[in-house]
Amino acid sequence: MIDFYLPLSLKKQLMGERNKLYRLAMSWCGDRMLADDLVQDCLIRAWQKRRQLKDREKMHAWMYRILHNCWMEHLRRARPTTDLEQVPVETGGSLEGKLEQQQLAARVRQAVGRLPLGQREVVTLVDLEEFRYAEVAEILDIPIGTVMSRLNRARKTLRTELLHLQTPVVREETILRRVK
Repeated sequence: MIDFYLPLSLKKQLMGERNKLYRLAMSWCGDRMLADDLVQDCLIRAWQKRRQLKDREKMHAWMYRILHNCWMEHLRRARPTTDLEQVPVETGGSLEGKLEQQQLAARVRQAVGRLPLGQREVVTLVDLEEFRYAEVAEILDIPIGTVMSRLNRARKTLRTELLHLQTPVVREETILRRVK
């Protein structure tokens, strides 16, 4: 009787991961439709292979591993695109503040999108999804030293590119002249 309810609770857990998986897939591929397809494929595979999951506490990493495999399979079949779509950013405040936030987010997405694939995967898993290095190494099936090296190079590249965004705004000084 317990086995009957187990798949239902697992199904809920799998569907609960959908938004996180979509966000990660979107950061990897930059295409909303492709990200949605990757997530759907990931969820289908996870459901089909649910009996392989021995420890429910590792489900999060297991799901990301499946998503990574779906992404690698897609890359083997087709060339990746580098166009990044605008994802609206919800912020409070003025319209100018919202526009500024959207422009900044778009620049960051573009900078991340220009990273080599391996660096992009590592930086999104560590910095966006907050996985530990060992978990990223397991998900991507690479040594932990490679994770640290790729992350270091990715962060240096992003830091260099994004520091240019912080250039101070130069305002023109008003010169007052005395008129007689």
